[in-house]
Amino acid sequence: MTPTAEAPDLRFPIGKRVPPTSFTPELRAANLKIVEETPAKLRKAVTGLTDAQLDTPYRPGGWTVRQLVHHVADSHMNAYIRTRLALTEDNPPVKPYDEAKWAELADKTMPIDGSLNIVDAVHARWLHVLKSLNAADFDRTMFHPEHGKISIDALLAIYAWHGPHHTAHVTELRKRNGF
Repeated sequence: MTPTAEAPDLRFPIGKRVPPTSFTPELRAANLKIVEETPAKLRKAVTGLTDAQLDTPYRPGGWTVRQLVHHVADSHMNAYIRTRLALTEDNPPVKPYDEAKWAELADKTMPIDGSLNIVDAVHARWLHVLKSLNAADFDRTMFHPEHGKISIDALLAIYAWHGPHHTAHVTELRKRNGF
């Protein structure tokens, strides 16, 4: 079914990511603020959900809320490591991973507290590093085999969208299902 005004595209509750055409200090500050707020907003989105609700897919054929939380932890750990690689090596290659296969590993059934704690800790460390950088550091790059050269600024922009994107999957599911 094609999304319409009556049936929105549940895959993109905040819209598809649109990469910035340029990076400014103001955009960087806004992205840092969003990334800083992500752990608390994700935690708030899942607070009070029962195990049955956590095991509800956010859309037909989609991941469960539990899988989404574990995915955010996995993805943001990778982003933090990629940032560190870009800061310590010249355009280092970064390894892609199959998110769908990761989401099916045995830890997909674990309680979400561990992943929420990972998101808290990774964001605390990642932001400490990011906030210590000068403007030129944000131009440092990594090489992704599928996406080419990615600057730290571009990676930050991706995650300023990624966290709210998955948080909205949860909040929109809660609205639709009355959780």
